[in-house]
Amino acid sequence: MIVFHKIVELQNALFDDRKAGKTVGLVPTMGALHGGHASLVRKSVEDNDITVVSVFVNPTQFNDPKDLKTYPRTIEKDCKLLEEINADYVFAPSVEEMYPVPDNRHFEYPPVSTVMEGAHRPGHFNGVCQVVSRLFYIVRPDRAYFGEKDWQQIAVIKAMVKALSLNVTIVECPIVRDADGLARSSRNALLSEQERAIAPNIFKALSSSVEYSKSHNVKETHDYVVDTINAVDGLDVEYFEIVDGDTLLPVADWADSDYVVGCITVYCGSKPVRLIDHIKYKEPKL
Repeated sequence: MIVFHKIVELQNALFDDRKAGKTVGLVPTMGALHGGHASLVRKSVEDNDITVVSVFVNPTQFNDPKDLKTYPRTIEKDCKLLEEINADYVFAPSVEEMYPVPDNRHFEYPPVSTVMEGAHRPGHFNGVCQVVSRLFYIVRPDRAYFGEKDWQQIAVIKAMVKALSLNVTIVECPIVRDADGLARSSRNALLSEQERAIAPNIFKALSSSVEYSKSHNVKETHDYVVDTINAVDGLDVEYFEIVDGDTLLPVADWADSDYVVGCITVYCGSKPVRLIDHIKYKEPKL
């Protein structure tokens, strides 16, 4: 495995790989890697000849300077994991390397980029699109891999790929959860032992709401999830939205869509740590 810090050095290696007819997969990450990231890398290794994993904490997608400062950074541990699971290249640039000049591009794809996370974290998805588009231009991958935990982010990236006519296939990979149901996330490393113990109540409430929804309307199901989680000392729901899985717009009735998803963000603990998750109430018809 080779670690690159400079764009030109990575591109030179990839030029030779493409000349040899090799396919390239990209797994964009912000580091602090866990089992969820590992599943993406393994899928890319399975699908492609060369797998590139970017490790870069992107400042433009943080609307809270404190969040950027406290985001976990574990590059040595990350590289050890990536070598064990057969990644080929790690791209770990500095901020100056990624943004030699300020990125003033503006990306907005309503409604998918403006609701939920878009509304609660102004500028977040613009920053995501800035860095992901930069990575796509640098690496020129055949396929790029994203975890379904960041479900809305995938919808935004797909909209960006379509708008920019980028020749890359977006591969969605299932959420990886711990045995108690908590979605694997880099932010979990920020949880205290006590906070980690209560965090699984988020998915517990979401899971039980699926059965609850079969005999209750959308509003009742919404309130059930929010009330159940907020009843746990140390958990505070920022938002819970039950939406159409394609447009991400709220649904008022289960009959309004054939694809319905519940998306949630919860603050955990006194710091607090911001955790996201989702549940599918109705799967899209094939």
